[in-house]
Amino acid sequence: MIKLKHHIFVCTSCRINGQQKGFCFLKNSVDIVQKFMEAIEENDLSGEVMITNTGCFGICDKGPIAVVYPEGIWYKNLTEEDVDRIVEQHIVGGNPVEELMI
Repeated sequence: MIKLKHHIFVCTSCRINGQQKGFCFLKNSVDIVQKFMEAIEENDLSGEVMITNTGCFGICDKGPIAVVYPEGIWYKNLTEEDVDRIVEQHIVGGNPVEELMI
């Protein structure tokens, strides 16, 4: 069993039928998932951090959304530029990025 330090869920507006459409998808959340994956790889955290795309969290007006566990920290209105800050400050440094939190 993999022992993760963090699990990051990013809304990509994925529907049950596999289609991706919706607010987060339209706001480039798929690119945000890719950026998280690259940042985790660059920081050599692949064995410690998992990235998972999700369906809608139901708060589309705050999207794109990411949730970081085990802390349960929710981030809002994300852009690709925010990902490095979250990884460096929160995932590596242990300090959530307060100005991005819901």
